[in-house]
Amino acid sequence: MELFIFVNGTFCKDPKLATVEDFFLPGLNVPGNTSNQVGSMVTPANVQQIPGLNTLGISLFRIDYAPYGGLNPPHTHPHATEILVVVEGTLSVSFVTSNTDNRLFNKVLYPRDVFIFPKGMIHFQFNIGSTNAVAFAALSSQNPGVITIANAVFGSDPAINLDFFPRPSSWIKISLNNFSPGSGGTTTRGYF
Repeated sequence: MELFIFVNGTFCKDPKLATVEDFFLPGLNVPGNTSNQVGSMVTPANVQQIPGLNTLGISLFRIDYAPYGGLNPPHTHPHATEILVVVEGTLSVSFVTSNTDNRLFNKVLYPRDVFIFPKGMIHFQFNIGSTNAVAFAALSSQNPGVITIANAVFGSDPAINLDFFPRPSSWIKISLNNFSPGSGGTTTRGYF
């Protein structure tokens, strides 16, 4: 009889069957394709790519950003804190605290600068430079989870009844007041 143990969303491999390939992932030196709607690409190195990470409580991601506005859209990791280091380029990084104060913490980062995104906080990064930007993010879980806010709210299946939201004109007014250029935030780029 074969017994499978399921831990942290992944089946554990019998340690006697582990190979060196269970602890290895090539390719994080390869730039991600940023020719997409948001101008960024996240390349994961988590338990789905490296089975040996299961139960170890860590993962890594490479994030590539297109020049002049590549965006890693507002998202949250429900199972992990993130530490991000900029390798190339200039990023504006932000997170928003929980209700009720909803404080925005924003900082411009340059190569070798580091920033922390606490577990569960909505956060995002935006390339404010004229060149490509690259960052690496380490997370405190082998399976940190990700919830991209716009996808969750506006892309749910079935769709959320729009009557539950304020009129769009009030959203536009709110987003322009809070995220206009020069306010320390980022431009909306059509997300609000």
